[in-house]
Amino acid sequence: MITAPNFWTNRGLISTALLPFSLIWILAGQLRQFLAKTEIADLPIICVGNILIGGSGKTPVTATLCRMLKEQGYAPCILTLGYKGNKKGPLFANPALHTTDDIGDEAIMLAFSNDVCVCADRIKGAAFIAAQNKFDVIVMDDGMQNPWLHKDITLTVFDGGAGAGNQRLLPAGPLREPLNTGLAKADATILNGQDETGLSALLPSTMPQFRGKLYPDQKVAKAIGKKRFIAFAGIGRPKRFFETVTKTGADVVRTLSFADHHNYSEADLSRLQQEAWTNGADLITTHKDWVRLPPDWRARILVLPVTFRFSRNDKSALLELISAILPERQR
Repeated sequence: MITAPNFWTNRGLISTALLPFSLIWILAGQLRQFLAKTEIADLPIICVGNILIGGSGKTPVTATLCRMLKEQGYAPCILTLGYKGNKKGPLFANPALHTTDDIGDEAIMLAFSNDVCVCADRIKGAAFIAAQNKFDVIVMDDGMQNPWLHKDITLTVFDGGAGAGNQRLLPAGPLREPLNTGLAKADATILNGQDETGLSALLPSTMPQFRGKLYPDQKVAKAIGKKRFIAFAGIGRPKRFFETVTKTGADVVRTLSFADHHNYSEADLSRLQQEAWTNGADLITTHKDWVRLPPDWRARILVLPVTFRFSRNDKSALLELISAILPERQR
């Protein structure tokens, strides 16, 4: 996974010079869409995706959505590719048996509290889930741009701090597809955090918009208050994690950012440990990073989990939207 360059936030010379390559990206996407034959799965599918590359909070939103569905009496199963994992599936993720090398970090992280199917082929994965006869809805983590599998509900997630970036396509900007094309696929948008870029003005006025934000685990947050830390993260937007640690009251003496899904080597971890010793601090990281660490390092590094929460009104409204669509396919 690449690290988001600074020019994705503006329309400067570098971004403009890359626009011809964005045209190639558009044409490739249109050809893919034209050639695809869309299949309908036996179970309804809720897709939690995004239009931008990089971190938007999509995976925590997926976990929260599954919890909400369970509270309403549904039996959801998450479908994910298992990004950067070497097992193609279909298989059910088991943190006690699988590693991030097997099925990727997001699948491991989600599987601690959810049923998660990992499959490189989403159509096969959806069929595998349906064949178990124990689930009644599939929550697909990512896949909004996948034209081969029909989605009954599509929710697109935006990070409030990043918005739509410079509103240009890869590689000139962070968009996976044109903003208007992506929004036309979505039934609703979910904004993670405060709208710091004026994103809401770019969204259709008729489109439902739901808001929420990430909250740190309160037990851990209380335990780390006033302590000294070096915080590190290899996620889409490390800055958001660093801000979360700081808001707990912890003294963050240094932050270190890595590329999303970074595979930590012994050299990386030894360097981090040396930095901590030099600064009289402990190491702290995200849950997503922590599951990628070798087992012998996990006991040495503190993890600060986060949970996405909707406002009460938005939670109710989202459940109403889902309840209005899902009965058409099941129940």
